[in-house]
Formats: sequence, structure tokens, C-alpha cells
Amino acid sequence: METIKGFIEHFAYRNEENGYSVMTVVADGKSITCVGTVRGYSEGETIAIDGEFVIHPIYDKQLKITAIRSIPPEDRIAIVRYLGSGAIKGIGEALANRIVDFFGEDTFRVIEEEPERLVEVKGISARKAQEITNQLVAKRDMRDAMIFLQKYGIGQELANKIYLHYRGEVFQIMKENPYRLVEDINGIGFRIADEMAMKAGICVDSDYRIRCGLLYTLMQTTADGNCYYPQNQLLILTAKVLGLQTEYIKLQLDSLIMDQKVIAKTVAGEERIYLTSYYKEEVYCAKQLLVLRDTFDIPREDRKVIQKQIEQIEEHMEMQLDELQRQAVVSCVENGVFLLSGGPGTGKTTTINVILKYFELEELDFVLAAPTGRAAKRMTETTGYEAKTIHRLLEINGDISEERKKASFERNEDNPLEVDAVIIDEVSMVDIHLLKALLAALIPGTKLILVGDVDQLPSVGPGQVLRDVMESERFCAVRLERIFRQAQESHIVSYAHKINKGEMIDFSEKYKDFFLLEKEQPEVIYQYIHQLMEDILPRNLHIKSFDVQVLTPMRKGALGVDVLNRVLQGMLNPPSAQKAEHEYGDKLFRVGDKIMQIRNNYNLEWEVVGNYNIPIDQGKGVFNGDVGLITEINTYLKTLTVKFEDGRIAMYPFSTLDELELAYAITIHKSQGSEYPAIILPVLTGPKMLLNRNLLYTGVTRARNCVIILGSSDTIREMIRTDHVQERYTSLRERIGELDL
Repeated sequence: METIKGFIEHFAYRNEENGYSVMTVVADGKSITCVGTVRGYSEGETIAIDGEFVIHPIYDKQLKITAIRSIPPEDRIAIVRYLGSGAIKGIGEALANRIVDFFGEDTFRVIEEEPERLVEVKGISARKAQEITNQLVAKRDMRDAMIFLQKYGIGQELANKIYLHYRGEVFQIMKENPYRLVEDINGIGFRIADEMAMKAGICVDSDYRIRCGLLYTLMQTTADGNCYYPQNQLLILTAKVLGLQTEYIKLQLDSLIMDQKVIAKTVAGEERIYLTSYYKEEVYCAKQLLVLRDTFDIPREDRKVIQKQIEQIEEHMEMQLDELQRQAVVSCVENGVFLLSGGPGTGKTTTINVILKYFELEELDFVLAAPTGRAAKRMTETTGYEAKTIHRLLEINGDISEERKKASFERNEDNPLEVDAVIIDEVSMVDIHLLKALLAALIPGTKLILVGDVDQLPSVGPGQVLRDVMESERFCAVRLERIFRQAQESHIVSYAHKINKGEMIDFSEKYKDFFLLEKEQPEVIYQYIHQLMEDILPRNLHIKSFDVQVLTPMRKGALGVDVLNRVLQGMLNPPSAQKAEHEYGDKLFRVGDKIMQIRNNYNLEWEVVGNYNIPIDQGKGVFNGDVGLITEINTYLKTLTVKFEDGRIAMYPFSTLDELELAYAITIHKSQGSEYPAIILPVLTGPKMLLNRNLLYTGVTRARNCVIILGSSDTIREMIRTDHVQERYTSLRERIGELDL
């Protein structure tokens, strides 16, 4: 760690939003380039900087700032330099000299403690004197707060976020209840707040700590897809997090219930604890689904007329529906809410296309949507009608504040979608939050068609919407089961259905679209993946390496996402003098890398460019699961540019790179709603909770032309035998039943 003392000569770059700066500091007569978060400092100011010298590939030696603090100017020259630098509005070099000539080295004390005396200097009115003092005090308060926060082990960037949120209240909050930061500041979790609280001397059994620990633990359970958690299990988990006895925690849980921070419901003798917002979302969704069902106007035509129209559509489209498909179309026409489920090759797409043709004949306005960009693109290709992501359909509002942390949509109760029917595909991916937003934008009388495969993995977010709504048995639903002849010719389809039924696959046969290569060593599997992705599959299937996707059940281990991505990055996109790169934490990003957005960012701006790089579309919002290529890394501006599959181009400040990860390999869960020309599934062993039939079925059904399994056939057979899926604590089905008595 190095420490330099000097004055700020010049800011070469300054980001007013996050405080990131590139500046020249003169220390001991030498100019030193310093980079980092700098807020509240101005040119001419005397400072001390702690940091480390690094060698930049373009800009040579720089001091990377760890901490910065102000030093009182030691002489008349330093005081004049600061006041005359433009740091204080209304003071130029001439006036700065007059002030210092008058007050000498006592200048700053006079400005802060006796501002009325400034009027003694020619050219300064009483109003101007007060403005000068206010500016100087504001800058001092900001610097004091930043230094104060650094004492708690908080870095410059996070300290900047905290100060911007609390301003002058930061001192009191940090001393009394740092746990407030968990709710208020994005990027601060319970663990960080707990460390700060310990440094502030707050007791381990304080009410603040226990309440925050409970909310933190309950929120952590939602990351596993739960909408509530059993009280006894919640108390045990929280006790482990806090290192306290459950009886202390139960008292604070009762307090949270009284304050309506959480909701308790007793069902069959089990006490369930919900975050209040999650409980209200389930109730809202149940109510709105029933409203859509009950307010729909049944068509005047009788069933015979409807069936006659369907027959005409079949004749026009030169195809024939089977009995279940025809029942699905009729049921869809007759009901306000309709659910269509079925595995690969069972004719969901054909059924949907007939429904859309019927809507056209009846001159009904309809829109199509899916949870992800990939799923929407596939829906567009299979139906011939434009499909949007649900976020775009609802017109995501990009102006999401740091504090709110949740999306808002232009389409809602006050500005609903003006259509007759809404068709949503891949509903197994829809969580309770997105369902609530969708239902809020539908007026009574709108027809809602939910399409998906109930046997797929549930959503990444909380809830299991498709399963809960179907199992409520309160809405008309058809589950397609027959595999059509053309689909039967695909081993991907036939094997997927075998897996779903728990039937074994004969791996001794190797087909061009589905086969297993028995391998025992991860290092050997890496080499095979490399050859398949870079040469064999692109050559035989006439696709790009980018279109081959490695799917894995897990994140950790030799065949987990983390290791596979590092290995494949080195093989498929090795370092080069022509490729810029940037290290962020334990991640290394390089131009040419395949990456994925791993959380929703509603504020990130994007554009689509046409000929001559002229923008033809622009907007805000990049979402969890979006995949693209890194096209540029600008180490001077500290930005990374990504071009996504749908043509959107977004520029990421380096400070937001925790939202990206390499995507040469992704988890099967992350692949939901996507379809790839070819997938490679490396599996040797892993946690039993991840190796199950449901996961394997979902992975296999992501492939369009080819599935290659590398690893252990015994493990795959064990996955087929294992029907256990980790239980999710959701209750949308029960909320529907309660309201539909």
C-alpha cells in the first residue's frame, strides 16, 4: 500500500453518477495519475491518497485509489490554489487572492465559523458570503461521511452509494442501526450490515439484528423458489445465521407479524411465514385469474359452429388435429382462462397456430409473449406472428430507482393492454412477480391462454405458477400426450418422453441426433467438448460454435459452470494481444467471450444499429438470461460492450460487471425457455438433489437437432430413476381454492 500527499491538478474524467474519476495529482513535484471513486473533491484541493500502483496497458503507471482524505492546506499558496480552482462557485483566482490576503492562513476557519466576516473583502456581499460557506461545508460533510464509512471497512464505491442515499443522516444510522442498509441499499446484504454493526458495537442479541436476520433468512429461502417457509424451519435457519437460541428469535418474529412485515398462516397445523409482498401477490394473482375466468363472455355460436370453423381452418392449413388438440381449441374459444400443456412433439405449436387462425377469422386482437428473448424469438418463428418478451409487452419502465429495486411497467391497472386475447408461452418459467405484473395489465373480459410444459423445471424466481394453476382444477386445461409420427422420428423427442416416464434408454445405440460417450475423467471431457464445439458440430450441423450450448446440472465441481467456463474460455477464446480483457473479482472478461446477463437491470440502456451504425431502435432494460458476445472493452472509459442475440447493443460500466458471467456453459435451470441447435451435457456425478429426472428431461428438451452426453451412463440412469424434486413452498393453488368456494 502506497500513500501520497499532494494537490489535485486536473480531472481527466469524472462520472458524476458513480464518482469514478481519473485525475492528476501533483506530489513532491511529480504528476501522478490516480484512478478510483472520488466524490466531494475538487481541483486545487490538498489530499492524501492510499492505494497501489498498477501498470495500465495503454496509460502506463497509475495509482489505484483505496482511500482518499482531505488535508488542510499548509500555506497561503495551497489555500489560493484551492479557492481559485473553481471548486467554490463565485470565486475566481483574483477573488481568492483577495480573501487570502485579508485572512491569511485563518481563511478556512473564517469561512466555516464566521462567514459574515467575508463581507469585509471587497466584492463579497452577505448573500455571496453565505453561498461560499454553504458550498464549503457541503463538500466537507461529504468528505467526512466518506472517511467515516471507510472506518467500517466499506469501500469507496459502496460508501458513495450509502452517502447519496442518506446524506447527513449516515452518521446516526451507522451508529444506531446499520441493518437499515439491507433494505435501503442495493448491494448490501445482511452479512455486510452485520459486520458493520459489530464494528459499531451493536449487541448480537439486539432487536434490530434479530429482525433483520429473520427477514434476510426468509428472503434467502425465496431464492430457492419458495413463496413462504414453515415457521419451525425458519427459526432453525435464522438461529444458525445469528448464532442465537430460537426462543429469542421467536419473540422478534411475533413482532414482525404485528408490524405486518411478514404474514403468518396456519394450514393443517403448519405455521407458514410469508414476506408480506409475496402473500399479497399470491392473493392478487388468484383473484385476477378468477375474475378473467368469470367475466369472459361465452361466444354466441354453439359448439357445432365452432367445430365447423375449426374444420375449415384444418382444411385451409392442410392438416388434421387429433381429438385432444381439437378439444383444446374449442376449450380455448369457450373459456376466459385456458391452459395448454404438453411435452415435445405433442403438437402444442400446431394447436396454438389453429387457435390464432380462429382468432383472425373472428377478427379478435391478440398478442403473443414469452418470458425470455429466446423463447419469444422461437414463438415468432413457429407461429409467424410477432412475439415479445413479457417485459416488453408490458412496456417495462426503465426509470427504476436504486431503492425500489423492482420493475414497474407502463401497462398496469391504469393503462391496461387493449386486446381481446393474450397468449403466453413457456409459462413454467413465469414466477409469481411476473404473473402479478401480467394480470395487472389485463382487464376483465380479456382471454388469457397459458402454454407450457408442466413437467419442465419451475421458474428460477419464486413460485411454480403453471403447476399451481393447473392443479387448482379451477380452470379449463388440456394436456397433450400423443407424440406425432414426425416427432417420433426424433430420438430427442422419443428419449425425452422415455425419461419423463422413468423409462431407461439404450445407450449402446448411437444416433446422429442423440448419443452418449462414456468418459471418466473431467480433463478428457474438456477436450471432447472443445473438439465438438469448435469443429465437429459446426461442420456437421452447419452452425456456429456460438450456437452449441454446454448445459450442466450444477455450478460447482469439475463439470460445473464455474470451472467449465474458465476452461472453455481458454480453449475457444484464448488470450491475444488483439483482444482487450478486464478482470472483475474472480471473473476475467475478454473481447469475443460469450456471456449471459444473470439479473434484471431495468435501467441499462441499449440500442440496435442499422447500416452505417445508425441507431434504428433504442430502449432500457436487459434481463436475466439474455445472451450475447463481448464486442469491446474500453479500459480508459471503464466500459464493456455486449451485442446480444437479438441485435441489442449495451454498454456496461465496469462497476456493473457483477451482472454478467461467461456463458460457454450454463446450468440447465438457466436454459429454460431456450432452444439450441445442439447441446452437450457433461455429467459424471454430483449432489443428489440436482441429479433427477426432471432436470435431465428439461436439459434434453432444450435441443433441436442434437444431444450429446459426455460422462457416466450409470449417473444418467440414476437420474432417470430419481423422481424426487426439491419441494417448493408455494400456495397459489390454495389461494385460488379459498377465493373460489
